Amino acid sequence: MSKIDRVLRSNLKLRHLQLLVALDQFRHLGRAAEFLAVTQPAVSKTLAEVERMLGMVLFERSTRGTEPTAAGVSMVRFARSVLAGFERTRDEMAAEASGARGRTSVGAMVVATPVLLAQAVARLKDRSAQSTVLVEEGDLTRLLPKLRLGELDLFVGRLEPGYAAPDLETEALFDEPMVAVVHPGHALLAPGAAHWQALAEQPCVLPPPWASLRVKLEQQFYVHGLHPPADIVETASFLSQLTFVHQRGAVAFMARSVARHHAALGTLAVLDLAVPIELPPVGLITLRGQPLTPTTGLLLECLCEVAATLRAGD
Repeated sequence: MSKIDRVLRSNLKLRHLQLLVALDQFRHLGRAAEFLAVTQPAVSKTLAEVERMLGMVLFERSTRGTEPTAAGVSMVRFARSVLAGFERTRDEMAAEASGARGRTSVGAMVVATPVLLAQAVARLKDRSAQSTVLVEEGDLTRLLPKLRLGELDLFVGRLEPGYAAPDLETEALFDEPMVAVVHPGHALLAPGAAHWQALAEQPCVLPPPWASLRVKLEQQFYVHGLHPPADIVETASFLSQLTFVHQRGAVAFMARSVARHHAALGTLAVLDLAVPIELPPVGLITLRGQPLTPTTGLLLECLCEVAATLRAGD
């Protein structure tokens, strides 16, 4: 057994792994010490202990802070994975001891949260009221690394083809077109008022420049011989979209099911305007070969059931 094998299998303790993750997160000895509720000398001593066991430098220290070396990046990835497994096992055992049915962690895009995921969680709760669902919102760039590290059990959102990989299992559930939305009472809700020329002259909330959806939306203006709106706010946040729709009278673009949900609540109104852009389907991503907890498996069933009702309702 090599020295590294021996250290990884036997010598490392949870406090070592927690330290590595904290140092990677804060990139500063003092802030890591504050987070871990220990002194800075204690952090330095523990890091030196881990590096001595491995015979490698894991973090470069400077007056600007700490930066992981190549070996440090690998160790942080290992530490995150082990800690995620520890937390999952702890939660499952605590749930069993308390009579609850377990816990699952879901990464979700906005396109899936208010309708698909919300209704699936409601079904899960009907069958297992004490099961816990942790929901973390974000995009694929942010959530897939957490899925790979075991910090999430499941992803639900748009299945962007550029993120397909051999280690991921994907399942498409339904297609979800885009619509344009405004606040109730907006002038564009008048008959015949909603057209691309009118949108080009309005304040708009658009996705960030790096988002594929942004390019597709701008192409729609060019198709109609128009320049995209000049008065824009760029955001991937649904809350920001909602804020600027109401405070600035802006036009925003969102998934049809999300827009319909909020239109039923009276917070948004859907414009009578086709937004004919091709988008990837909404679906599920899990880590290939990773066994699902019973609660995650049950939530998957509920998601598929809700998706079937959404497809039938189109």
